[in-house]
Order: sequence, then structure tokens, then C-alpha cells
Amino acid sequence: MRKSRLLAGLMLMVALPALAAEDPIAVRKMLMASNGASAAVAGAMLKDELAYSPVVAKAVIVSLDATAAAVGDFFPEGTLDPARSEAAPRIWEDPAGFTAELTKFQQVAAAASQVSGRGGPADKAAFQAAIQPVLGSCQSCHEGFRTKN
Repeated sequence: MRKSRLLAGLMLMVALPALAAEDPIAVRKMLMASNGASAAVAGAMLKDELAYSPVVAKAVIVSLDATAAAVGDFFPEGTLDPARSEAAPRIWEDPAGFTAELTKFQQVAAAASQVSGRGGPADKAAFQAAIQPVLGSCQSCHEGFRTKN
């Protein structure tokens, strides 16, 4: 089940360019779904529900880093749609605050990618040290800029 979530997230990344021009809400929802899948895999490894694998850990980090680099482009003015998205009005009411959260996400995700090396964090402790700031950034942004529908 967890492997299928990761595969689904990777497949979504391939489909994004075709959707981007037509529907930014759909794209950002897919990016957030990919993040959710990556976070679920990270959580499973951290809780020993899934055996630690440096390669899988690196895939999680790369996925989160890719989303961090891209997601900010998919919140253009006029795309607040509570029926289709959990994006809070505060995104457009406080663009500087939202940009600050995105910048923090980009920075911690890039740092995690860099410290994890080419083959992924050597062990679970190294993975935890790399991924915790990224997951914390996700939580912080969701608390301030996401509604619970």
C-alpha cells in the first residue's frame, strides 16, 4: 500500500505539466497529494512500520524538494475555491506571510536533499535529522494557510 502511494505520487509529477496551464488548483492538489504520500512513507520509516531504506528516504526527500520548488507557482490570484481546495483565503490576504512559508519550505527541503547525499541518509537517525525540519515546515504552513474542509 505504501509503495503504491509513492508510485502514485511519482506518476502525478509526470502529469503536472499538462495540467498546469489549464487548472492550477488541480496541480497544487496533486502536489500536496504527493507531499502527503511522501510524508506517510517518512512517518512509516520513522515509526519502524516500514524498514529504513536510504534509497526510499532519498526518494521522499527529493519528492518534497521538487514540490517545494514548484508549488508556489500554483496559487495565482483568483484561484480561491473552497469547494475544490483547502487553500485558505489567508494565502491571498497575506501574500508576504505565505511567501515566507514557501521560502522556508524550499530552504529546508533543499538542505535535506543536500545533506542526504546521492544515496540517501546513511541511517534512520540521519534521515530523521534531515526530514524533521521539512515536515515541521509543512505543518507550519498547513496551520496558517490551509482550511479543514
